Amino acid sequence: MSLINLIDAELAFGLFPLLDRANLTVLAGEHLGLIGRNGTGKSSLLQVIAGRQQLDSGEVQRGQGLSIVHVEQEPQLPPADSLRESLAIRGGLDAIEDDRQRWRIEARLDEFLHRFGLEGGAANLELASGGERKRAALALAFALEPAMLLLDEPTNHLDIDGIALLEEQINALRGACIVITHDRWFLDRVVTRIIELDRGMLRSYPGNYTAYEQQKAEQLAAEALENRRFDKFWAQEEVWIRKGVEARRTRNEGRVKRLESLRDQRAARRERIGNVQMNVDAGERSGKLVAELENVCKSFIGENGEPRAIISNLSMRIVRGDHVGIVGPNGAGKSTLIKLLLGALQPDSGKLRLGTNLQVAYFDQLREQLDPERTVAETISPGSDWVEINGQRKHVVTYLADFLFPARRANSPVRMLSGGERNRLLLARLFARPANLLVLDEPTNDLDIESLELLEQTLQDYPGTLLLVSHDRAFLDNVVTQVIAAEGGGRWREFAGGFSDWLKWRDSRSARSSSDAMPSSAGSTAANKPGAVAVANASAAQAARPKVRMSFKEQRQLELLPGEIEALENEQQALVASMGDPNWHKAGAEKMRQDQLRLEQIAVEMTQKFARWEELEAKRLGS
Repeated sequence: MSLINLIDAELAFGLFPLLDRANLTVLAGEHLGLIGRNGTGKSSLLQVIAGRQQLDSGEVQRGQGLSIVHVEQEPQLPPADSLRESLAIRGGLDAIEDDRQRWRIEARLDEFLHRFGLEGGAANLELASGGERKRAALALAFALEPAMLLLDEPTNHLDIDGIALLEEQINALRGACIVITHDRWFLDRVVTRIIELDRGMLRSYPGNYTAYEQQKAEQLAAEALENRRFDKFWAQEEVWIRKGVEARRTRNEGRVKRLESLRDQRAARRERIGNVQMNVDAGERSGKLVAELENVCKSFIGENGEPRAIISNLSMRIVRGDHVGIVGPNGAGKSTLIKLLLGALQPDSGKLRLGTNLQVAYFDQLREQLDPERTVAETISPGSDWVEINGQRKHVVTYLADFLFPARRANSPVRMLSGGERNRLLLARLFARPANLLVLDEPTNDLDIESLELLEQTLQDYPGTLLLVSHDRAFLDNVVTQVIAAEGGGRWREFAGGFSDWLKWRDSRSARSSSDAMPSSAGSTAANKPGAVAVANASAAQAARPKVRMSFKEQRQLELLPGEIEALENEQQALVASMGDPNWHKAGAEKMRQDQLRLEQIAVEMTQKFARWEELEAKRLGS
């Protein structure tokens, strides 16, 4: 059954239309992901569907009695004494005449507030953070059980566990859902169809985001080919009309009219929005050691007046070139850990050693580094019209164009910028200065997917050291080489690999813990079996065995092994390429024999080094 029909919708603000005769049909039970570049009109489209904004032209058909709940990017909650009372007003619960229905919704609201970590919603509304307001609005939306749920950037302000909970709720939703998000991992798990808003048109792609990427690449290639053919034909017709005499002699009026039509089509063609051009100047190399912590502890006094451990007995080392992802729930102490690693905070106990020649660039999640009264150009290059990137001078307006700021925005005050524009401006400012240590705290908020993927590529190629705090799981997977994860109670664990590797390890550990905690259905009889006794004895012996600490030599070897393996792989590739050369046989029998022997040796050495790497990594993790 069709819930929403958008027919020839037109909506315009400024130079280009946001919707240009766009069409969309939403069926019952569908979960749609709405994607597109910043500023293309995604939020406006949700406003139109929700009935909060009128089209300039076209029609919106809604199913009879269709209930729609819209959760904005920054939800506005009515004034009230508590968060829960505000939600009751927002949801119109007092206006529900059926007492049983109202009580059922109120019970569901309490349940979802608890699930989203808001403990009944008794908190003072004025003191609620943006994240708490977002979670409260989401709790109300699911409690109301609408036939259609509209979510605008619902993962902003949520930690990884909160995002996973949101995924579960959307997948369990019986009604339809349209969600705007840049979180590709999230899209892959909750949507059944991707809707792309591109140059005023709505294009539909069945499947999740991964399926969309493949279909979109094929479509863009076909579009580029068609445009090249059109431009070639148009250029030929322009040459013909400029011959003048021949054109008049032939009196081919049809051909002249066709050329006029071609000119109109070319003028009406809207090119895709350009991509951000990102380059990071890594500056001078820092020392090999960036930061080393040994049994570091840090606590703060909590709301109850008792000390709360943020970091407890943490030992770790970060060396030049590491790309470290820091993950954990909101309030776990990720920002505190970063300040310790930068030397901005001193530990309560333990040893902290910082490296030499560190040039730090810090991306602040709250964008407090931006002065709202300064212009965009002054923010990038105070007192100068030029910036220097990788040894090359660029005019500040040209540099801003790399980050999709038109020349007319250079003199605009920062307060006039949208959230996405402020994010791009902070990145532009960050990358305008040499830095061998990048610290990025939630850099993906408000970035569209294309800009996010370009930032990924830039960070992958960055030769310096990176400390990254993010709740974007795909972004973490594609950028970091190791993860530092909060485990609660001030405990942190370092793990080699990306986010998926850490997640698999955490899930497997949780599964083992659940299995170990499960009571035996056979009672004492099973415990008396020889096999059970043997397992119990083995477990006791393992528990009694003291944990083996890695020596400094082993730690050093673990650090060097990835580079050694990479060097062997490069040598192997070079040898294979050399042996594949048609002239290789001319080098002589001895050289051919040596190359073959060395290729075999490399294979043996790589096997040994991989085995040693696994052994040391297992020892480091205490397994």
